[in-house]
Amino acid sequence: MASTSKANLTEDDEEEEEIEHFDDFTLASSWERFISEIEATCRQWSADGPKNLLEKGAVHLDYSNKIYRIKSELKDATKIYSMEYYFGIDNDGNISDWNCTLHDLQLCFGVKEFLVISPQSASGVVLDAPESSKLLSAVAIALSNCSCLWPAFVPVHDPSRKAFIGIQNMGTIFTRRFEADRIGSQVPVKFMHLEGLYELFVSKFAYWTSDHLTHLFKVYLMMKLTYRTLPNDDENDGIQDADAENAESEKMPDGGNLNRKHWDDDCPWSEWYSAEDPVKGFDLVTTWSEKVIESSLEMAEMENASPHEAEKWILTPNLSPNLDSSKGDRIGFASQLQLLVSALDMSFEAQFMEDFVSVENLGSDNLKSSMVIPPPTVLDRVLKDLLLEGRQFPDFAKGEHKSSRAIKGAPLESLFAQFCLHSLWFGNCSIRAIAVLWVEFVREIRWYWEESQPLPKMPAHGSIDLATCLINQKLQMLAICIEKKRELNEEFQDCLGSNDDVFVHMEEDIQVGEESTSFLTQSQDFDGKRDSPLILEGFNESKTSISKFSTNSQDAYSADKSTSDSKRTGSAGPVGSMKLLNSCQSLHAPFTQNAPLMTEDMHEERLRAVEAFGDSFNFSAQLERETLSSDMSAFKAANPDAVFEDFIRWHSPGDWENDGSKANDKWPPRGKLSQRMSGPGNSWRKIWNDAPSLPAYEQKPLLDPNREGEKILHYLETVRPHQLLEQMVCTAFRASADTLHQTNFGSLKQITTKMDQLFHTMASTLRPLQANLLSGNSEKIEDLKRLCVALEHVEKLLTLAASLRHKFIQAPRVYEAIFSDYYDFYLPNMGKGSADVDIQKEFDLKLQLRVNERQVVSNMFTPPTANQSWRKVLSMGNLLNGHEPILRQIVFSKRDSGSDCHYAVSTRGGPHMDDQQEIETYRMYVCGTSNDLRVALCVTSYD
Repeated sequence: MASTSKANLTEDDEEEEEIEHFDDFTLASSWERFISEIEATCRQWSADGPKNLLEKGAVHLDYSNKIYRIKSELKDATKIYSMEYYFGIDNDGNISDWNCTLHDLQLCFGVKEFLVISPQSASGVVLDAPESSKLLSAVAIALSNCSCLWPAFVPVHDPSRKAFIGIQNMGTIFTRRFEADRIGSQVPVKFMHLEGLYELFVSKFAYWTSDHLTHLFKVYLMMKLTYRTLPNDDENDGIQDADAENAESEKMPDGGNLNRKHWDDDCPWSEWYSAEDPVKGFDLVTTWSEKVIESSLEMAEMENASPHEAEKWILTPNLSPNLDSSKGDRIGFASQLQLLVSALDMSFEAQFMEDFVSVENLGSDNLKSSMVIPPPTVLDRVLKDLLLEGRQFPDFAKGEHKSSRAIKGAPLESLFAQFCLHSLWFGNCSIRAIAVLWVEFVREIRWYWEESQPLPKMPAHGSIDLATCLINQKLQMLAICIEKKRELNEEFQDCLGSNDDVFVHMEEDIQVGEESTSFLTQSQDFDGKRDSPLILEGFNESKTSISKFSTNSQDAYSADKSTSDSKRTGSAGPVGSMKLLNSCQSLHAPFTQNAPLMTEDMHEERLRAVEAFGDSFNFSAQLERETLSSDMSAFKAANPDAVFEDFIRWHSPGDWENDGSKANDKWPPRGKLSQRMSGPGNSWRKIWNDAPSLPAYEQKPLLDPNREGEKILHYLETVRPHQLLEQMVCTAFRASADTLHQTNFGSLKQITTKMDQLFHTMASTLRPLQANLLSGNSEKIEDLKRLCVALEHVEKLLTLAASLRHKFIQAPRVYEAIFSDYYDFYLPNMGKGSADVDIQKEFDLKLQLRVNERQVVSNMFTPPTANQSWRKVLSMGNLLNGHEPILRQIVFSKRDSGSDCHYAVSTRGGPHMDDQQEIETYRMYVCGTSNDLRVALCVTSYD
């Protein structure tokens, strides 16, 4: 049994050995083995299908997501070839759709899926003609063996010629042959015009040279013309390079140029920097659908046709590469704010700003070299712009975003905000440059104080805006102190001139409400005090007019005729029907001084004092002693017969307890003081007893402008660098965002949403700086840098929106469509830093224009000057406002009916061809300009 098995095994081995030594003479040569390898690869690709090929590593082309490519290496003797299979999933390769993204060979030959086989060499083309023919034959045989109908192409000649030869088995007895070549220079004049190109195509199938002149051939034509607007730089160069006469006529007498204007001159950021136009120009594609041409004359007429006669206009914007660049070299608010944040990070290294001015205190040489400050002339120009120009009181609320006040900075038009914006562009915004500018800025502020000159860009009246940063509060208070100081100086000078006018000038400082004169009434309720100098303490309307106080210090009007009226001074009128307790006299409201103005740090100091002393009522009264004493003195002057209880009834009604009687006009009023006012040792009663009877205009002012002004200057001169930089960062972010918010971007909801999000992000990110919670090397510095990135994204979008709106203000649908498409393209990068932005993909929008929008686009093609004209003698025709097309693409085709016996043959394994079916026997694709011409010819032959 065992021997039998062994015998069988031996026989099997012999059979296998015979098979191993079998010689397949069909693969005897390397060329045959090369064909077999091509065939095997094509069979595998055909069997897998597009979806499986994607799983096996097929990649889409960079310029199209619809066309994919898979690659395989082949070896023939000593040479290695690369065979690439191009295919699409949804793309039908229809050349009639000019707007679709097709491969170059699909445009040239009108094919769908195809093969390209090329040598793996430096040139990537087959330079030897016999080799190219042999290679194409090998591919054709392999495709025929595996019943693949794919066209195959081989690149030939020089790579710059973009030349191909190709072949395709049509599945019948027809074969298509392809050939493409290019002329890179010195294009014959005949082929610059449509008539010559038409005759070139006809010559491919006309039997005699004269046939295309004497016979009418039915030729189908499609045409696509691409125009490009002149770049902005070219326009400027054209103006600069114009001849002497034109240049002189365009210049102003002082050497300026009337025609020179930057695109963003009317944008809010143009005061600080000039942004690069993100829209470099536009490509306009005009397409003519398929039409029949029968003579050269028709082609000559078509060359003179206006682009406005085209069936479609397709617009493509050419955006600046810096718009979505990851290099981070774009200049704008965001880039400068990043430098300011770096300066903040360094500000913890010194105690005073003067320490950063000296070079010796900067440390390393690299640090010194990076902190070069501008020359004194630049410093003087900045200070002049800050302090000498625009002294008018600005409207702080104008142009502010609705969420701007959530950021504790300074208003955009205020002095400190303007200082912060200037700091961004002063030098390289280093800590040293900021220190130099700040020191000189404070010196100038001191000069305004000492000379009693109004402080520019700061209000000299009103209350302190505690919602702003502390430095802005200090500057606002300093402006008020300067105004008070100036008024006191003027009054003193007037007193020296005439003693008779003393009281007149003092009474002019007393205001009723916010105006120097007001109309007052007897029926008002006095329930509070206003924050303006020497105002009337709230009263109701009256038909009696209260004028300024007269020189004899009598009341403006009085409701009583008793002897007390002759002693009454500083009265603003009776308070309704209220009567004094000890006499049946009307209770009068006095003119009082404003409470002294306080900045945020002064309020906090008082609150800390109150907390330290237990928040007692008496201590609070001591803190307000000067104000309370002033009010009591004015009340006594206006009500000579008043007692302490009368003052409480007027000043603090809550501390007077009525007996329950509803009749307020009965005398004497019945009630008592509250417990806290009637207690022993009450501080209010002590102040009442010590307060003299003096009207407000005779009292010492509660606000000492000289003392408060010097305190403010001392703060500005000794402020800690990190405290200054923290307030500068908050203000600079707020001012930059408010400036960008003023951009006129139309009705783009995306921008509105992003601006709202930006302000909310800034408010939350800058909150630690507002509370002085930042420390050196804090993680908050990184948060600030990320905030700069967020601002940069919004700044880019705003710049694009402004540019598009400026160009398409008469066609809003166009700029809204372009921006919306770019916004969707750019949105995935909004949450990334500049280094993480994906720049592999390019923005490629093709927007079809409506008929009523064509004229707007046409106006962008301004007639070129002589220096801007690309060709001064020769012209291709189809001009658009004097502009030649930068690219002309034409498809000629000739079709023959299946009724001809020449084509009436059956397909392999299929039914007979329809007699009415037309076959495209000749097809020629022409692409080029007057300096460049590429021709691709496809011929269907009967073999």
